[in-house]
Formats: sequence, structure tokens, C-alpha cells
Amino acid sequence: MMPQDLPGLDLGALQGFMDRAAPGVLDGPLTGEVITGGKSNLTYIVTDGAAQVVVRRPPLGHVLATAHDMGREHRVMDALADTAVPVPRMLAYCTDDAVLGAPFYVMQKVAGTPYRYADELARLGPERVRSIADNLVDTLVALHEVEPAAVGLGDFGRPEGFLERQVRRWKKQMDQSHSREITGEQQLHEELAAAIPGSPQPTIVHGDFRLDNALVDEADQIAAVLDWEMATVGDPLTDIALMLVYQHLATVVPESVSNASEAPGYPDRGAVIERYSRESGRDVSDLGFHEALAYYKLAAILEGIYYRYTHGQTVGEGFDNLGSATAPLIASGLAALRQQ
Repeated sequence: MMPQDLPGLDLGALQGFMDRAAPGVLDGPLTGEVITGGKSNLTYIVTDGAAQVVVRRPPLGHVLATAHDMGREHRVMDALADTAVPVPRMLAYCTDDAVLGAPFYVMQKVAGTPYRYADELARLGPERVRSIADNLVDTLVALHEVEPAAVGLGDFGRPEGFLERQVRRWKKQMDQSHSREITGEQQLHEELAAAIPGSPQPTIVHGDFRLDNALVDEADQIAAVLDWEMATVGDPLTDIALMLVYQHLATVVPESVSNASEAPGYPDRGAVIERYSRESGRDVSDLGFHEALAYYKLAAILEGIYYRYTHGQTVGEGFDNLGSATAPLIASGLAALRQQ
């Protein structure tokens, strides 16, 4: 692909920056391709014909830096570099908008597969599928074992009142997207607000931990955990709960991003919880609340997308079906609270 064909990435400007910030990593001339785009952070693979790197920057035209904070992603992965948590090696970080029009970072390209769909996993056989899922849980345990202050992340979040803020945040998001009555939404919010449990010792929280945000190597190990834009320091149970909700999502929302957990051999909810609890030594008796909160969070996100779609602010295919997903997510959240 020719340099001028890359939206949001001036390869000449990138080369000049890398010559100054990380000399010898890329010798040029450079070529590249976009591997994720749209409304998410833009991610590119760039090569000089020998070395390959990954460049990540905010979406084009986006002005709310807090929603696509490149510095936050770079900082947490750089901090985890010498821990048991597999992350790509950070190569350079640029805060100067004059280079690419927005902050960006450059990282090592890690070999691996982001398994997203059940048929991709099913080809591996049940034993390998179980091994991959177990390794994913163990990677989350490893993340939650890292002492934030020990890796320079002691000020990375505000753990006090974390769950209360989460409940308020997603209620605010839901209210901002209000265009219709959603059965059970007010009830779920009220029950969440009234049932906030105490949190365990705060840990680094990924914020969007799931199989398709990880790269799996040929030995079925987790080679790298990606997409840290929602990372913070807070309640670790929000990570395992969201992972479980994503695991269940394909049965609630058929149009969900991933249905990998439906592959033969993938452990069920009980097995995932048992492994996480055993390996972490953490009490999971309040997990029903955290799962309910995760359902509410996803319902708020999808309702926001639906609202923008119905107001002509989102263009593309598949958005028209998302509106039917909110009520089942709310119902699943209420059910999760009942099973505590």
C-alpha cells in the first residue's frame, strides 16, 4: 500500500519521528496497512521491509482525548513490561500533534491470533480450546497480582468509591442516550446502587478483558494482552465479571462481537469462576453484583450506539439490530443480581 493511501498516518513523518525517538528500529522507506479502524482507535502495521511495528492512534477527527488516551495505554503496557503479564514492548510515544495530527505510540508486533469466533477455535479441538481459555484466566490472575505502586502505577486510578462511580457513570451514559422506555432499566440501576458491595484490595484493571483482546501463540499461550484504553486501578472482580458477560453475550445478543466461548471445550461460567478463585485466592461471593454491573455497562454502550444510529449520527450496517439487545442485557443484569 502506498504511503498516501493510509488515513491518519503520514509515513514520512513517522519515519522522521522514529529516527529521533528510536533510531535503528525502522530504516525506511516505510509501507503499512490499517488493521483496525472506524470509530475505534486506529491501528496500523508498518514495515521497512525487514522489521515490523504496530502504530496506534485515536480515530480521525476525534477531539475527546480522555476517550482515546494514547498516553494511558502506553503507560500501562510499559509499566507491565517486566511482569508476568504478556504485553508488547513499547518502542516510542509521541505527544506532538504536529507529527500525525494526534498523540500516538509505536510498539512491538507480537505474533499471535485474536480468536473471535467459535469456528476458529473449534478447528483446534476441545483440549486446546480448554487450554487457551484456562491460560486466559491465568493471565488475568497474573495481572491482578501485580502491585500497582511497584510498577509505577500507584496513581493510575482512584480505587476509593470505584464501584459507586461505575454505577453513576453508566446511569449517566444511559440517560444521555434516552429515547424510549427500556423494561427494567430503572430497576436495575436502583438495585445496583442499593447493593454495592465492598471491594477487595485494588489491582490494575484491564477494563475490557476478553479473548479477542489477546493474542494466542502456536503453543496456545497468551502472547500479548491488547487494548488497554479502559485500564485503571480498581476492583479486580469487574474484570472477571465482564469476561463472563462477554462469554454469555452470544446467547443474549446474536450479533455480538465474539462467540468464541461457544466452541467445544470452552469452560462454562462455573469452571471459569472456580479457576479464577482458586488461582487468585480471591473471594468471588459478590460476583453476581459485578456481572449485573457489566450487563448494565454493555446495555448503556449499545443503547448509545442505537441512539446515535436512530438520530443519523452513525453510518454503517448492523446498527439497526442493536436496539433489540438492550432489554435482554438489562434482564440478564437483573438475573445476575438474583443469583448472588
